[in-house]
Amino acid sequence: MYLPLTAPPKSHLNASPVVELRQYTLKPGKRDTLIGIFDTHLVEGQENAGMTIIGQFRDLDRPDMFVWMRGFDGMEARRNALTAFYDGPVWAAYSNAANETMIDSDNVLQLKPAWPGAGFDLSGSQRAVLPPSGHEDVGQEKTSTDNRLRGLVVLTIHHLPPGTETEFAENFQIGAVPVLTALGARVRAAFITEHAENSFPRLPVRLGESVFVSVTGFDSAEAHARHEAALAASPAWQAFQQAAQSGIAEPTETLRLSATSQSLLR
Repeated sequence: MYLPLTAPPKSHLNASPVVELRQYTLKPGKRDTLIGIFDTHLVEGQENAGMTIIGQFRDLDRPDMFVWMRGFDGMEARRNALTAFYDGPVWAAYSNAANETMIDSDNVLQLKPAWPGAGFDLSGSQRAVLPPSGHEDVGQEKTSTDNRLRGLVVLTIHHLPPGTETEFAENFQIGAVPVLTALGARVRAAFITEHAENSFPRLPVRLGESVFVSVTGFDSAEAHARHEAALAASPAWQAFQQAAQSGIAEPTETLRLSATSQSLLR
């Protein structure tokens, strides 16, 4: 059982104009170790450096993947915040332990809201106060009851031909969002690639790719499965899918994510 919830600092409630989507491949069995380090020490340290830790997740379909997002007020603010954190005392203290859990941390997309207002609204989001052990009870995160309580965040990554992100985003906003919403999804945000030069080259990002990323929320994995069945039976959704398919460069990725206790997005 967790203690009462605490609200994030007011400065972190606004949508971030630059967002990193980070997917880490971890050593087998090390995900809970990294989450313990991350939630206990690295969230606060990064936010004190000037960024927003939007969400961190267990990938339900890939047991050795840790997925997280952080936001910045702009590209210059990104450089300043990352410099402050990675040259600062928190990362110096915990970097070895965190890096020891990882195989690869370079799968990073640099994103921006797909249209005005498409970024995250975190104004109602809260983090649970960690229990006395210093991190959440990692022995329960895989149970169906826990997943129902925490809900499900679904990221869909569409890989597009260069220069077509804006057009795809417009079609998605008009043709897909109303259908998704009508069939029970909570459309939380939508993003396209931010092609600005990486302002912190010490950390690589996948700048050469053009993507559209949608973020939806559901009460449970079961609710998401019902939603997918409803989409499959929807003529409006099939029409959107058929029109959009001609603009897809690579297979679409779908990430089913369960938030950790310290994730603002859930």
